[in-house]
Amino acid sequence: MDRWGLSTGSATIVLLLGVASPSLTAEPAQGVRTLEGHTSSVMAVAFSPDGKVLASSSRDKTIKFWDPQTGRLERTLTGHTADVYSVVFSASGDLLASGSGDRTIRLWGPPSGRALRTLRGHTDVVRAVAFSPDQKTLVSVSVDKTVRLWDVQTGELKQTLMGHTARVKSVDWSPDGKTLVSASSDRTLRLWDARTGQLKAVLKGHTGDLETVTFSPNGKSLASSSGDSTVRLWDAETGKLRLILEGHRGEVDSVTFSPDGKTVASGCKDKTIKLWDARTGKLRRTLTGHKGRIESLTFSPDGKTLATGGGGGDTSVKLWDLRRFED
Repeated sequence: MDRWGLSTGSATIVLLLGVASPSLTAEPAQGVRTLEGHTSSVMAVAFSPDGKVLASSSRDKTIKFWDPQTGRLERTLTGHTADVYSVVFSASGDLLASGSGDRTIRLWGPPSGRALRTLRGHTDVVRAVAFSPDQKTLVSVSVDKTVRLWDVQTGELKQTLMGHTARVKSVDWSPDGKTLVSASSDRTLRLWDARTGQLKAVLKGHTGDLETVTFSPNGKSLASSSGDSTVRLWDAETGKLRLILEGHRGEVDSVTFSPDGKTVASGCKDKTIKLWDARTGKLRRTLTGHKGRIESLTFSPDGKTLATGGGGGDTSVKLWDLRRFED
């Protein structure tokens, strides 16, 4: 039984921290633990702001809460009727949002996982969601080619941003909440004024469909990943391309900055995770262990752990203790 009095069933997860319990598969000497419990690809992973909860979402239609320290499955959230592509905590950790192939967005209340509200309006799969820094607005993007802004308090649709010519797969807020960036299969990144919805810039350069985009913690840079096997770093103010990170072989499904902004992590169809120097673009390290592609990744708030979600036949979550991989 978990701390809420719920059975954890047979689910396990592999973590990279500490000593694994007998129920976990772990390779502590290598600095990695593997947590298993999902029955299909893990499309998103997210730490709570205090780092005490790891949420994962999957094509198995569920969201799971894990204790990152012990690897215990704390709770499974059900309600979506199709793949859950995105999961994210609000800045306070009081809310969790998810986006699904069932065309809905759901708001949940951690730690109980109580369902709070369902947002409807997209006409196709919801690929990504993100809270504004002030938690008042939720942005979502969809295969319906739109970016939509929602009032978190009321659940009402505030604005629909149009311009992409193909499915939109990723979205992020600038740290100051003034700008949105979206990434699409039309091979462009679009920067939007978050208040007015006005298009500010279109960034081109990738030669494959865009998969993921994210702001750096200081808001000065963007990192994007693509089916063209590259990660690209952009100046968020000017829109100019700064660096092209090459080394992956296959679609780069996920990219993120470390909390201090010094490292870029990328996950690929080639089953590898790469850690890059965000300033120089130099490859620092390649992590291997997943049996399939890496669909998702995120750093813990303290930057010491990297969580990754597998796909392509790999249904695990892995937690990497990055201190074990320092030179």
